[in-house]
Amino acid sequence: MKFTSAILASLLLMAFGVPGSAQAQTYLLEDPVDWKEIETPPPPAFDVKKLITFEVSPNSQLVYGVDPAAISISQKDGVVRYVVVASNASGARNVMYEGIRCTTGEFKTYARQSSDGKWTNVSNPEWHSLFENMPSKHALRFARAGACDSAAPATSVDVLVRRLKNPNFRMAD
Repeated sequence: MKFTSAILASLLLMAFGVPGSAQAQTYLLEDPVDWKEIETPPPPAFDVKKLITFEVSPNSQLVYGVDPAAISISQKDGVVRYVVVASNASGARNVMYEGIRCTTGEFKTYARQSSDGKWTNVSNPEWHSLFENMPSKHALRFARAGACDSAAPATSVDVLVRRLKNPNFRMAD
């Protein structure tokens, strides 16, 4: 099990562009078997006027953004939870409440907001790799834009927000 964790950690660190084995060795001390997600809090309120946008793809017709007030980093399970809003030029929106596990390179969608503003919980939310061939890579781009420090969550929401606002920080593919 530790060998598998070491390989996964090394791949994640390489994917995020972090050289060296010190981080992988630190990760080995954690036992993923002991990890338990906290009970997911309900989706937080957000304000579309306060969204900080981040680029997902230069060819995308959608603009993605997060309201800093709707971002949390759990100290108990290490999950970065956030509400992401994807808008098109006509103003239509897709709104999702999601979480990222930086240590494993996974994300989960907890709930989606309908056009009338009501949240609907995903019936059986599951963790998916940030690196899977998904229709949208917004969770991966959010992780690289500041939510994750390689295989660890950002140290605080303030640090994450500063990174999102700094175009020089944003990581390349």
